[in-house]
Amino acid sequence: MSSLIGLYSLFFGFSFSFLIVLNSVKNFRDTKNFDNRIIFLTFLQFFFVIVSFLGLIASFISSDFSNETVFNHSHTTKPLFYKISGTWGNHEGSLLLWLFVLTFFLLLFLLRSKNQPKRYRILTLLFQQIIIIGFFIFIIKTSNPFNYIFPVPSEGLGLNPILQDPALAIHPPILYLGYVGSSIIFSSTLSATALNYISKEWAIHIKQWVLVSWIFLTLGILLGSIWAYYELGWGGFWFWDPVENVSLMPWLALTTLFHCILVLEKRLILTSWVIILSISTFTLSMCGTFLVRSGILNSVHTFANDPERGLFILIFLFCLIFLSLFIFFFFHKIKRNDSDSFFWLSKESSILINNWFMMYFLSVVLIGTVYPIFLDVLSSKKISVGPPFYNKLIIPFLIPFLLAMAIGPKLKWIKSNLKNKFNLILLLVISLLISILITNNLDDGFLINTILITSSFYLFFITLRDLISRKFKNLSQNIAHFGFSLLILSILFNNIFSTEIITNLKIGESFQSKNFKINFEKVERKDKQNFKSIIGKFNIENSNGTIDQLNPELRIYNQPNIVTSEADIKTNIFTDKFITMNLVQNQEYFNIRYQIKPLMIWIWISVLLISFGGLISLFKKKYEN
Repeated sequence: MSSLIGLYSLFFGFSFSFLIVLNSVKNFRDTKNFDNRIIFLTFLQFFFVIVSFLGLIASFISSDFSNETVFNHSHTTKPLFYKISGTWGNHEGSLLLWLFVLTFFLLLFLLRSKNQPKRYRILTLLFQQIIIIGFFIFIIKTSNPFNYIFPVPSEGLGLNPILQDPALAIHPPILYLGYVGSSIIFSSTLSATALNYISKEWAIHIKQWVLVSWIFLTLGILLGSIWAYYELGWGGFWFWDPVENVSLMPWLALTTLFHCILVLEKRLILTSWVIILSISTFTLSMCGTFLVRSGILNSVHTFANDPERGLFILIFLFCLIFLSLFIFFFFHKIKRNDSDSFFWLSKESSILINNWFMMYFLSVVLIGTVYPIFLDVLSSKKISVGPPFYNKLIIPFLIPFLLAMAIGPKLKWIKSNLKNKFNLILLLVISLLISILITNNLDDGFLINTILITSSFYLFFITLRDLISRKFKNLSQNIAHFGFSLLILSILFNNIFSTEIITNLKIGESFQSKNFKINFEKVERKDKQNFKSIIGKFNIENSNGTIDQLNPELRIYNQPNIVTSEADIKTNIFTDKFITMNLVQNQEYFNIRYQIKPLMIWIWISVLLISFGGLISLFKKKYEN
């Protein structure tokens, strides 16, 4: 019954799209005041979409295996929490979640933009409805979450066990809020461009949507990174996996867009940058949807392997890109006056330099992600692009980027000069001395690591000084920049000073290294609701005399019948001690992977600080200084 209600609600929501479009076109032409019936129709569309989504959730909760989506991704023994999260832990359900967020954001936009010009609101609504109609057609035609199967199976196939995790349960909704938020930015920018409404007032208005999208995308990436760290057993926070890159690219574009909005808000320049970045952010979000759901990418994150679905998204994406480029080239009027030029040493200049660096990083990630795809299509050669590619191309440019980021915020609008040069030079010298002391004992990479750590410490010291000395002035900027400097330092030390041991041990055996001894004491077996657990008991004897007890786990799930490895992690403010075990096939040995990861917790804290800085800025009403 719930599936039937969900299906009919989906079609009702689709039909309201055309009513909204018809009323919007009529209101755009005829009356001076905004027709409130449009808001009511938009609310009804959102209502039917949410009823459809709740219908799918109810089908998962009740284990309604007459629904094909529920049959493919659920099981009666699965815990209730994962039955609910399984609603969006698949291709069809995730697209319905996309549609839910699209309609919710549109309704929110109409309610929050009452002070904006009528024609601008209506045109934004029409552009957004184009996207919504496209997703309605996509879901109904290729990805219907309410397909009926007969005869009705008695059991389902179950949810992929690695997706049965609290962090990953909330990761997709938060990430989608970031992705779909970019659709409002896209529609709003096209509308403002077509109506020649790119102005300071518009910048103040759209900055809120940029920040909301950016904050959710940042938190979504963080949750995905934490999940990959402890669930996949890789022992790291980022692996340049193609689907990780797909979320990073719109984040880079959004970050650049936000800084451009600040300039536009203050001086009404960089309008072309703002338009192009708004289009690029949404395009990259849609490209991510295409790559993940077309089966092109081979990743643990991918949902589907259906060329028909990928082809539909690709055609739809090209139509949106063509529409946006047409509006940009034919409606965007570039005003050339004295305010368009700015002094080389100014905040505007520093933001422009920031833009070029960010676009370079974005280009590297884009090439590293799509190049293997094109190579496979053209020559049938399969390659993977890993960390060495990104390290070689990003690290040399990261150094001047960090130095520019340290100095840029100190500059003034229009024209500036560097005051307190002695303090800037002193902090640079201190940073250099500290980095030499740190890297002095490294076997290789002394020069590049010294320069990289110097620039990182330099940014850290300057942002820390600004955070302390300026108190509440520019608080959002200071917190976000300090968080970013802490992130870079934590990543550097984590990469340089991590330790890893991989060995095979029987129960009762030990492994001795220079700084610690791994003792494999025993294993215990436990039965849980939908899996059996084999828990290893390990004592790690450290060189300082302390002993750590770690208990990694193997889980044998009943449906689907899959074995997963669960890491045990001992965390403090300095290091993470991380251990996983896997059974070596047809042998009595267990493969043991033990890692010491410095400053892992500070990577998570720093990203939270960056997000918190954005949250403070969201509630600020005054210009950034």
